[in-house]
Amino acid sequence: MIVFTNARIFDGSSKDLAEGKSVVIADGKIADISDAPVDDPAATIIDCGGRVLMPGMIDAHIHAYFQDVNMNRLQRLPATMYAHHAANILHDMLDRGFTSVRDTGGADFGLWLAIDQRLITAPRLYYCEKALSQTGGHIDMRHHLDYSPQDNEAVMCGCCFTNPLGVIVDGVDAVRRVIREQLRRGASFIKFCGSGGVSSVSDPLDGIQFSRDEVRAIVEEVENHHVYCTAHVHPDQGIKRVIELGVHGVEHGTLIEADTANMAADKGTFIVPTLAVIFGMADEGEEMGLPAESLAKLELIADQAIDRLNHMKRAGVRVGFGTDLIGALHPRQCTEFALRSSVFSNLELLNQVTGMNADIVGQKDKIGVIKPGALADILVVDGNPMEDIDLLARDGAGLSVIMKDGEFHKNLLS
Repeated sequence: MIVFTNARIFDGSSKDLAEGKSVVIADGKIADISDAPVDDPAATIIDCGGRVLMPGMIDAHIHAYFQDVNMNRLQRLPATMYAHHAANILHDMLDRGFTSVRDTGGADFGLWLAIDQRLITAPRLYYCEKALSQTGGHIDMRHHLDYSPQDNEAVMCGCCFTNPLGVIVDGVDAVRRVIREQLRRGASFIKFCGSGGVSSVSDPLDGIQFSRDEVRAIVEEVENHHVYCTAHVHPDQGIKRVIELGVHGVEHGTLIEADTANMAADKGTFIVPTLAVIFGMADEGEEMGLPAESLAKLELIADQAIDRLNHMKRAGVRVGFGTDLIGALHPRQCTEFALRSSVFSNLELLNQVTGMNADIVGQKDKIGVIKPGALADILVVDGNPMEDIDLLARDGAGLSVIMKDGEFHKNLLS
């Protein structure tokens, strides 16, 4: 048994800190929260000294296997390369206080198993397996001028292309088959590309991807399996379209308009903006080898990304916290706090990175919360992040304790 005493608790949603509490940890879970001292000589006592104790953070949009900012180069790498990359960046995320992550394209059962069997030190992983893309869509990594004889063969036989991040699939029946296979492999949700993207070179950013019938099939399949789907979308037209078709979530939502934000709020559709990757690519993308086509598309969104968050806030959209960092941009994970801080309050940011993200990943009351019965993912912060959100943006330097599943990853208070 481990007992945190003299703690001020942010529980994942409440606007007020619970003062002077003791939090009891047993068997990897939060067993009790008490005002009274714990009288157990066998317990390990951690005196928080009035510091804030809060849930472990959750990043709801990562790509563990996205080793290179240039997608065309990425697809030529052996799996061993991006697997080792994943081990390194996931360890760093845990060092920053992210005890759970949601991978939105690429991560698979093998990576989950390596974490579960403690072959690597990493946050808890939720994954969709491979993201779905139409031919020539956002996760089709082939350059539009690339040619291979196998391309013609695949078109003739109706086969699907795959790459480290996604599967290229066309047609309602093929989409259904791929989704069922992804879920068989342990995916807890399905992600598809509903518009063009920045990293891909063969599609316009504002292009709409997948037919209405294909999107309806995606929604029906995930609901039949009691899971959810989310769509990569940047342009407002595409966001409105997937909301109308019943898609449960939107990744990025970068160019959303006010009326579409109101739609999302009314429908309960969640949106996970990802600012860190946009500004990371703007600062360093060219020198890292981001293709010219991607740099041109980046200019279409970089100046608008932060301002459009205001539409989401005013409408009351369920906004999650995600970063989407790729290649060598992963050290920028904590910059997401500063980029959002001109729009969202510290309390809103704290909720996004804990309780709201837990709800988005389908783990409400299990992670992202301090309450009896929840998993013991705990941070002890050297100060009050409600007053100074920068305490969480120091790559773990503002954290005295990082605990995952009731075990210390870091403990400077013992």
